Amino acid sequence: MNRVPLAAVAAHRGLVGGPFGSSLVNADYTSSGVPVVRGTNMSVGRYVGGEFAFVSRDKFDRDLARNAAVPGDIVYTQRGTLGQVALIPDGLAPEFVVSQSQMRLRVDPDRAVSQYIYYASTAPDFLRQIDDRAISTGVPHTNLGILSELEVPLPPLPEQQAIAEVLGALDDKIAANTALAATADSVAATEFQTHLRRAEVRDEALADVATIVLGGTPSRARPEYWTGGTVPWVNSGAVNATRIVEPSEYITGQALSNSAAKIMPSGSTLLAITGATLGQIARLEIEASGNQSIVGIWSTDAAMNTWLYFAIQARLEDLLTRATGAAQQHVSKGDVEQLMVPVPSEGVLLNFSNVATPLLELAALLERENRTLAATRDALLPQLMSGKLRVRDAEAMASTVGL
Repeated sequence: MNRVPLAAVAAHRGLVGGPFGSSLVNADYTSSGVPVVRGTNMSVGRYVGGEFAFVSRDKFDRDLARNAAVPGDIVYTQRGTLGQVALIPDGLAPEFVVSQSQMRLRVDPDRAVSQYIYYASTAPDFLRQIDDRAISTGVPHTNLGILSELEVPLPPLPEQQAIAEVLGALDDKIAANTALAATADSVAATEFQTHLRRAEVRDEALADVATIVLGGTPSRARPEYWTGGTVPWVNSGAVNATRIVEPSEYITGQALSNSAAKIMPSGSTLLAITGATLGQIARLEIEASGNQSIVGIWSTDAAMNTWLYFAIQARLEDLLTRATGAAQQHVSKGDVEQLMVPVPSEGVLLNFSNVATPLLELAALLERENRTLAATRDALLPQLMSGKLRVRDAEAMASTVGL
């Protein structure tokens, strides 16, 4: 398949970097206006998103118009987390500004399909080119010259459109699932607040209503603890997610027996107690063990498990006031055990669980489906880009995951 540099598919003045440092500083940010695409807006999926900073229309017109991006443009990270790429979506705003750490590509529609070039820019071969060409002095970075020379495969326009549609359908389904899961979480959280306001509750120490365990990490010096393992194990980084549907790694039964790691049942609430993840809470949707930076909390009563997931979040600030440590803040297992949480009557627990548990189960099901959809997309992407897989065959594969 013909390969071309990005410069060959760019519109006139289609490759643009961010403004000079003095042209956009923190003091320029406002609460509304033209949104600015920063690094935090580049890691939320196919499109830029999340919480935006803004600049005023006057500032944009006076100093930043040449750094604008419009729907359909592709944004690349220039420094920091290299390899990030995102599209500017329709409907969010008519214009954006790319920050000093981003670059923008506007595609010539007579040469290429923007969505296709986006996917080509996420392919393993393209990411390898970035790694090979990145400037490692100081913060890893690249520049417009390097970006313009990076190559993508370029089939005819109809084939580009077909490839983009196949991969886009998978991403559309992932986005729809993510939105539905977020709605389910929100409804369940609202139900908790409603029950909390209306019901009579008593404050009880967490240790009096739940089992609480501290995890552990088997020795990395013992390969037999990690090779061929079948016991799910999660690290503290996993708790950054709302729910955990798959393990970080697997350990062996021998490792479980000879370490502080302990099995925690599905439905447990996991709480990170140290470091950068301190205070992060996730619902465990599989049976798993965890590391020593995680406390697992559960009850044999499924309804109580659902209630505790929200009750612990409601009292999280009380727990964090007990954090100690200068270099690395942490709370202890004892602090968690002493945390006072609201507990309602058995009838209220059951009523709440009847509403909230199916919502949480739906969100977990959607998360698992998204993992399958993403794996399918990631498997199809390099095959389509290399021409080893025809679009019609990719469409057949995509249909097996419900598209």
